[in-house]
Amino acid sequence: MEATPQRLATIVAALQAKKAADLVVLDLQALAYPLCDYFVIATAESDRQAQAMADAILEEIKKQEGRLPTYHLEGYEYGHWVLLDLGDVVVHILQPEARSYYRLDELWGDARILPQSHA
Repeated sequence: MEATPQRLATIVAALQAKKAADLVVLDLQALAYPLCDYFVIATAESDRQAQAMADAILEEIKKQEGRLPTYHLEGYEYGHWVLLDLGDVVVHILQPEARSYYRLDELWGDARILPQSHA
């Protein structure tokens, strides 16, 4: 289940269009993480912004791929930490307090960070 470069680019572009802060793409493939190939982590300043980011990702993927892949969405109602699991890519959209508390970037510090131009 390999994420296409196009899907990653679509996710990153959708997040950037909604003014995501501190956007990071982690390549988990070398870590042999069994649940996905990539984490995308972004910061949202409010619950509405977090929800808008998740909506934009799904909308853009549907446009790009012609249909929505199977996905799972958690935390959307509250927007403090929205998790969008697309199978090969898991997107974490966190508000600043949650991002600094959970420190996913550090937790997955062994993963390779992809430059935004290649995501």
